[in-house]
Amino acid sequence: MAQEVRGVIAPGRNEPVRVETIVVPDPGPGEAVVRVQACGVCHTDLHYKQGGITDEFPFLLGHEAAGVVEAVGDGVTEVAPGDFVVLNWRAVCGRCRACRRGRPWYCFDTHNARQKMTLAGTGRELSPALGIGAFAEKTLVAAGQCTKVDPAVAPEVAGLLGCGVMAGIGAAINTGDVGRGDTVAVIGCGGVGDAAIAGSRLAGAARIIAVDIDDRKLATARTMGATHTVNSRQTDPVAAIRELTGGFGADVVIEAVGRPETYHQAFYARDLAGTVVLVGVPTPEMKLELPLLDVFGRGGALKSSWYGDCLPSRDFPMLIDLHLQGRLDLGAFVTETIALDEVEKAFERMHQGDVLRSVVVL
Repeated sequence: MAQEVRGVIAPGRNEPVRVETIVVPDPGPGEAVVRVQACGVCHTDLHYKQGGITDEFPFLLGHEAAGVVEAVGDGVTEVAPGDFVVLNWRAVCGRCRACRRGRPWYCFDTHNARQKMTLAGTGRELSPALGIGAFAEKTLVAAGQCTKVDPAVAPEVAGLLGCGVMAGIGAAINTGDVGRGDTVAVIGCGGVGDAAIAGSRLAGAARIIAVDIDDRKLATARTMGATHTVNSRQTDPVAAIRELTGGFGADVVIEAVGRPETYHQAFYARDLAGTVVLVGVPTPEMKLELPLLDVFGRGGALKSSWYGDCLPSRDFPMLIDLHLQGRLDLGAFVTETIALDEVEKAFERMHQGDVLRSVVVL
């Protein structure tokens, strides 16, 4: 039997979100229904609301979530009812050329649930944010989007791995391959940048330089593991990073803003043969211009990080375990917990830069 639950809908471009009754169908083959316990308010949800990703309104927002599997469809073996899971938006296929080459974190054929959730009364189909739609009491996903983790962790903490925190930690550990004794610079100290800082500390970086234009964010970055901070509104960040690294530049520079200006800074703030990791998401109209001779002459690597190049089945349980051991403070990313009907206010606070993460708790 299909179920009716409450969910947060973005009805149209830049319109306020609202709580509506939605219909969640029974899971079909390869699908699962998850009772959502917590879901973070991510900047990507705001992009959906603004029409900056697609115009397939109405959207069922929310994607950074954790909860309990309630039911599964035919053929599902990886999770079962009662399992505590973190939701991910890249369920790997296991069959594409990336998966067959042993690189499933690059999977080129990730998938979502085939059935659609709908608005009660009208039957209008909803577009779930990143194939998840977890600002809802329950949601329908592909079973591969469910990653089982230790249920001892608090849901509001676990869900953060579903998007921003995993993107940042993975940018440092998986994409940037930060190692013991490395120098790292992180440009942009929002949730993803701070996670990159935490990931760099976890990997054993000797010096972690946080760069932002907001002193409040720089103060938070220090609590995450930054050893030095640079306010780039007041100081040239390239010169500052070079000065802090013996004149050479950082081994790894992680750009967590997604703008040509900050990417340019990252490119010139790295050491010879150093690595630049772009994890900030640019918009379609942005262009980048660099002297090709500098690209050639400086060597090293220019990388993009998709979802922190994570493999959820490998990375989520590991990071949850590190958190439970007291070695990775995921709780530090949670600024506030809110109710389902407070999402619009959370978007406003996001604009003001007052929060790392607001988390909806159901």
